[in-house]
Amino acid sequence: MEAILASTTFPHVILSHPLSPLSCRFSFRFRENRNTPTSPTSSSLKQTSYFSHIHLRVSASSQPARTATETVNSFSLPSDMKAWVYGEYGGVEVLKFDRNVTVPQVNEDQVLIKVMAAALNPVDAKRRQGKFKATDSPLPTVPGYDVAGVVAKVGSGVRELKEGDEVYGNINEKALEGPKQFGSLAEYTVVEEKLLALKPKSLDFFQAAALPLAIETAYEGLERTGFSAGKSILVLNGAGGVGSLVIQLAKEVFGASRVAATSSTGKLELLKSLGADLAIDYTKENFEDLPEKFDVVFDAIGQCDRAVKAVKEGGSVVALTGAVTPPGFRFVVTSNGDVLKKLNPYLESGKVKAVIDPKGPFSFSQVAEAFSYIETNRATGKVVVHPIP
Repeated sequence: MEAILASTTFPHVILSHPLSPLSCRFSFRFRENRNTPTSPTSSSLKQTSYFSHIHLRVSASSQPARTATETVNSFSLPSDMKAWVYGEYGGVEVLKFDRNVTVPQVNEDQVLIKVMAAALNPVDAKRRQGKFKATDSPLPTVPGYDVAGVVAKVGSGVRELKEGDEVYGNINEKALEGPKQFGSLAEYTVVEEKLLALKPKSLDFFQAAALPLAIETAYEGLERTGFSAGKSILVLNGAGGVGSLVIQLAKEVFGASRVAATSSTGKLELLKSLGADLAIDYTKENFEDLPEKFDVVFDAIGQCDRAVKAVKEGGSVVALTGAVTPPGFRFVVTSNGDVLKKLNPYLESGKVKAVIDPKGPFSFSQVAEAFSYIETNRATGKVVVHPIP
């Protein structure tokens, strides 16, 4: 699978990533001495076993896992896996690497995925901080919403996917209501079939992992505003994970007549490359003072009080974060594999691209660093973790 770099004047922003074809030969063995340190992290990283009390097991399977690049004759699923976990809410310091997390069981409507890449979102950090613990799953937690990987086992009720399929998706149907205890920052995770789609063949796992939650949020937000061909839109934080996709979807999928977006000075060319007709430097001008008004303002940064001043009378303002000022509204995305399937042709053709932060990919041993970085709110596009052992 061949990928291309971002071109022209922003060479450090990755629109897609040049990776050689990924080999997916899965070979697992049980360690004779579990006390021998083999963590991919530094030797000072504490090893914990938060999940030692959860007795979940996946039976061994001898069926082949096939990928686009290699066919494997047979492999056996392990009973334990490496994962990042936290057993209490707090800062980045609560994240621990654990090599003895039990591989989760597969329900009848689920598949077990061998995770190849994962991505972080602001919701991952807010969840770890305990900002919606009233509706969260029980601790301890393996974090992570976005996943791209290979189906390793299917439940009895799964109808479309099969072992060896390369898939991607947002593993939590509701972002804030009972998200999964076993997330994507692990060697394996379980996901309902309806939340997944086959990975576009033109994308590698690295690129695919950057898309699900952000592109579903962008698409659902546009739909909720009633956005349609011929309408105009202003995107606040157009260089972010969601904003960069709103620009592209508005233009390529919904047929926007005009797209404006805000960013800092160094990211203006990126906005234009994504399809923005007007790139606004928020460090030099206030978007709400422009004489031009828009049918929709998509606020992906938390400035709804200003956003409502830039919308036409009768228009819509969607707010993803921060306080909401009428007529603005907020929604929380619902994961839906059908949305990914609908958008796959645009991804296959390159009309819509994943924007991946140039500091990435972060290795599996750098998950804590990846969290620290996303919490600076300075990331361009998505923060991706790859490869995962």
